[in-house]
Parts: sequence; structure tokens; C-alpha cells
Amino acid sequence: MAACLRGALARCLPDTLFGRLALLLAAAVLVSHVLALTLLFELRPARGPHPAPPPGLHAGLLLDIGVRVGVLLLAAWVAARWLARPMDRLAAAARELGSDIDHPPLAEDGTRECREASQVFNQMQARIRRQLQDRDRFVAAVSHDLRTPLTRLRLRAEALPDGAERARFARDIAEMDAMIGATLDHLRGIAAGEPMAPLDVQALVQSLADDEADCGHAVQVAGQARPLPAQAGALRRCITNLVGNALRYGGSAEVTLADDGARVCIAVRDHGPGLPEDELNRVFEPFYRAENSRNRTHGGVGLGLSIARDIAERHGGSLRLSNAEGGGLCATLVLPRTGARAGLQ
Repeated sequence: MAACLRGALARCLPDTLFGRLALLLAAAVLVSHVLALTLLFELRPARGPHPAPPPGLHAGLLLDIGVRVGVLLLAAWVAARWLARPMDRLAAAARELGSDIDHPPLAEDGTRECREASQVFNQMQARIRRQLQDRDRFVAAVSHDLRTPLTRLRLRAEALPDGAERARFARDIAEMDAMIGATLDHLRGIAAGEPMAPLDVQALVQSLADDEADCGHAVQVAGQARPLPAQAGALRRCITNLVGNALRYGGSAEVTLADDGARVCIAVRDHGPGLPEDELNRVFEPFYRAENSRNRTHGGVGLGLSIARDIAERHGGSLRLSNAEGGGLCATLVLPRTGARAGLQ
């Protein structure tokens, strides 16, 4: 019965936000007049042998104005809530779309403006989903097509009689393979589909330091941090990129953990040459490399920091670079325990 009444009421209401707001204000004006006249009628002096003195003109006027203003203010508050509800729903859907492209579409109901906005939003979501699917198919095809000739080159290089020449070919092929892998990982958005799960960040950092130590690299770990929700594979890749940069340009890495309960801070410092102040933000751009990295000793394709910052932002955090006191570069990764993008929580 209640649903039928709500349906009948919805059919009687205007189809636009303007019409509904105009109807609400008209009803508020009518109700305010009725209430004001009713109160004045109830408060008029009773007829009898000893009638009470009539109320003052000013008191009646103030009462009339007070009732009308009160009703209009109430109507304005209700109208503001009424207009804000569909906007709040659209804003919430936009926030969720950033991390969960497969989120259910918005219900196309309400006023004509709300239906049109929801319809356009759903069409945009569908187009983005199709584009992402096309991108994934393209990346998969390119990955296969590029890796196949590299495998043939590697096999042919192993048959070279000259050992020095064979080593140079193997080094070039390995560098090409690493560049292709980094580029495809960046295009694929490798962290997007991984689920969130409780992760022991301290154990993760310590395991990375142990792996580097097995390879003869100096990585020191200090501080403590409690587990937090994260994408394990993505966060491992993020910290690996930061530690790898520190080892590549500074020869060693110092990782410091800090946990204040609301967020975990991971600082990775090296003792290399650092960066000019005007390049601290530019190095996050895809395929950008500072001048002192453009040589065969350092190598790289310029995607490590871009991928690391993307992973940090997917966790609702941030990544920034700064020149450390005494020389070297410090990369500070901040991961909040709450505030991750909708869909990652």
C-alpha cells in the first residue's frame, strides 16, 4: 500500500527539479499563510460581557511574520536536501569509478535532469570499460609479438663463437626485455585488479632487503610498522622500484619505517648525487630520465618512479622525493590505514 502511494505521489510531481522546487515553494507560501491566519484567528479576543482587550497590532504582525519566515526556512532546508541527494549519489559513484570500473551502474530514476545525468554517467562508464578491455587485449598481443623475436635473438646469440660478442648481445637483449616488460606493465596498470588484504609491511621490506643482500647489495632496514590493508604484489613492486633506484644511483639503500597508527611511512634513502630541485617532480613523468641517468651504466626506461607513484595513489597514499641532508635522494612513501580509493578498502 505504501509503495502504491509513493508511486502515485511520484507520478503527480513535476518531472523536473525546477518544477518540483517551484511546487515546494508555492506549497510553503500557502501553508505559511494558512498557519498565520489560523493563529491570528485562535488568538483573537473572545466575545462576551467582558471582552478582553484586543492584542496589539505589533504583536499580531510579528506573529504573522515569524510564522511565514519559519515555514519558508523549513521549506528552503527541505529543498536543499532534496536537490543535494542526487548530486551526492552522483559524486559517490564518480569516486567509486576511479578504482572499480566494474561498479554497478547508477539507477536511472528521479527527475528528468537526474535521469539524464545518470544515463550519461553510465554511458561514460561503459565506454571506459570497453577502452580498458581493448587496452588489455592490445598489451597482451604486443607482449607476445615482441617477446617472440627476442627469444629467437637470444637463441641465435648463444650460438655466436666469440664469447665477448655473445655477452654483449645477451646484455642488449636483456636490456630490451626489461624495457619491454616495464613498458607493458605500465600500460597494463598491473596493480588495478589485485585485491586488498592485510599485509605485514615490515616483513615485506625485510624480505626485499634480504634478497638484495643475497645479490651483494647493501640495504639497511630500521624502524617498525604494523600490518595494514594493501595490495601485496603492487606494494612489493613499488618498494622494489624505490630500493632499486637507490642502489642504481647511490650504491646502497637505507629503508626507514615509521608507524603513527593512522599511516605507515617508508623512507628510502641513497647516498648518490641527488637531483636538481626542478627535476624532483619531473622524474615521476613516464619515460622521463634525468640527465645523469642517460648512460648505459644506469640504464632504465624511466618508468620505475611513475609506476611506484601510481601504486601509492591506488592505496590512497603519496610518494614524494627530496634531497637528503648530507647528500643523496630520499623517497618517502606514505600509506594511510584508511582513505584508500573506493573499491580498494
